[in-house]
Amino acid sequence: MIIDVKNLVKRYRRADKNAVDDISFSLEEGAFFALLGPNGAGKTTTVSILTTTLVKTSGQVTIAGYDLDQDQSKVRGNIGVIFQSPSLDQNLTAEENIRFHAVLYGIYTFRPFFSMMSGEYKERVHKLAEVLGIAKDLFKPIKTFSGGMKRKLEIVRSLIHHPKVLFLDEPTSGLDPLSRRNLWEYLHEVRDNEKTTIFLTTHYLDEAEGADMICIIDHGKIVSSGTPQKIKKDLVEEYLLIDSQDKLSLRRELNKLKIKYREEQDGGFNIGIAKANPQKIISAIKTDLSYLKTHSPTLEEAYLEIIDRAKKEKEQ
Repeated sequence: MIIDVKNLVKRYRRADKNAVDDISFSLEEGAFFALLGPNGAGKTTTVSILTTTLVKTSGQVTIAGYDLDQDQSKVRGNIGVIFQSPSLDQNLTAEENIRFHAVLYGIYTFRPFFSMMSGEYKERVHKLAEVLGIAKDLFKPIKTFSGGMKRKLEIVRSLIHHPKVLFLDEPTSGLDPLSRRNLWEYLHEVRDNEKTTIFLTTHYLDEAEGADMICIIDHGKIVSSGTPQKIKKDLVEEYLLIDSQDKLSLRRELNKLKIKYREEQDGGFNIGIAKANPQKIISAIKTDLSYLKTHSPTLEEAYLEIIDRAKKEKEQ
């Protein structure tokens, strides 16, 4: 396992409950994992612990084969991190931020000027900067950058040392749609070519649709986990929505065919198809239909339902 988390707990001083409350999960190398949850659920605390910037209260964590307590420097050498809050030196140029980061990781020998760095370093910096659209701004001071440009620079910096695990805490916050798309295209390329494991937290649920595994955390506890398909299938109904100008005939026919349905307030007939073949249902209906739509659950619907259930259970 590239990441193995067992019974992780974090309680802040003077807090009356755990911020992270006995969570466990494991990831294979090259996996795409998404940790979802509302604000204050424990996502950023979990990421901060796994990236060695916050000390856990208890539990066991190994990353890339290294124990989080015993080998923090080895853990840091195998991860890349993009946090929600910028962590750039405002007094340096974009390239200087990247170069000092790479030197701190021990990947390249420090040189005082970009022109003196190795060809390998120059090539990788230019490639990453080109992908994210900041190639022409590499040698400009950070003070001149917009919020979106700073986010792009942080992404370049986090990938410079070919990390085995890339932690992305709201990575596309502040990016325009084109930059978001370009970033994800490149991240999937990195994952495919270098077997980089992606650990994502995001409020853009569409970004988590392609994950191999999702964990939804609320009030420090994992309230649901599995593939996006499993989470959606288990929690949100898939159904046909049909209607007819001759509602009476359609209602009679559905009853005659023993097809279970629910009449919607707007007049449509909702037919659950979780265990049925929608084509057979449609073929069996002879009444002329004026409306036909298949509803497939979205991850956002499942997520909202899970959070709502967890809230209701907590209130009971």
